[in-house]
Amino acid sequence: MDYQQIRYTAQRGIATITLDRPDHLNAFTGRMTKELIDAFDRIDGDDEVRAVIVTGAGRAFCAGADLRAEDGILETAVHDGEDTALPPRDGGGVMTLRIFRCLKPVIAAINGPAVGVGVTMTLPMDIRLASEGARFGFVFARRGIVPEAASSYFLPRVVGISRALDWCLTGRIISAAEALEAGLVRSLYPPDRLLEAAEALARDMAENCAPVSLALTRQLLWRGLGMTDPMEAHRLDSRAISSRGASRDAAEGIAAFLEKRPAVFPDKVSSDMPGYFPWWQEPSFS
Repeated sequence: MDYQQIRYTAQRGIATITLDRPDHLNAFTGRMTKELIDAFDRIDGDDEVRAVIVTGAGRAFCAGADLRAEDGILETAVHDGEDTALPPRDGGGVMTLRIFRCLKPVIAAINGPAVGVGVTMTLPMDIRLASEGARFGFVFARRGIVPEAASSYFLPRVVGISRALDWCLTGRIISAAEALEAGLVRSLYPPDRLLEAAEALARDMAENCAPVSLALTRQLLWRGLGMTDPMEAHRLDSRAISSRGASRDAAEGIAAFLEKRPAVFPDKVSSDMPGYFPWWQEPSFS
């Protein structure tokens, strides 16, 4: 795909996606939705990419849906199959669910205001870093709509139900300090150090962790949030530790530790995921 509203680079194991409509504060459009989905497809298909950073160009991360664009996110509708009698799916949710399914760890480097879909799109990302001047807003009720992009699932799991209700029912703007205190973001940085910090975190993952282990761990933890009994987690953990314990990656990780050298993990996400992956699609999975 020819990217017009994002920039995509990949080097030394890290893919960086930059929302690239700085003159519009990176306001979100249907075109941007399609480009982001394509970029995450590209990321999952590239074994050289081991971690992902998402950030914004200019002074904003994303000011929310572009309410003036002809293909603004509010006009983006995706139908399941050919049955147009069913309600169309929220385009922002299609995009966030694609991030949720990503096989690589995803870091948000929130460099400025993140409002509406500009903040809900970060919720299925794994770690959020922010500029000290960043601001956040779940402003949907003030626009006569409701939270979208599957945020009714993700937000309470990230910050708790009471905080999620406070932010969504008031629609007020949240400071970076409050976002940090609530756990929405992990840490704050001066604007000129934010991307450097995100790259250092991504580099640590890319250089020191096994890609298949990262992919499995990411899905085990996220999907574990929907489990109702620890026995479900135990069964999945047992399958995962059994398969990975017998893998070439485990042999290399142990050898590297004993020999006091960096590990060079041989297994690839494209070819060496265990046979039970994706387990949530199994008929017996509950």
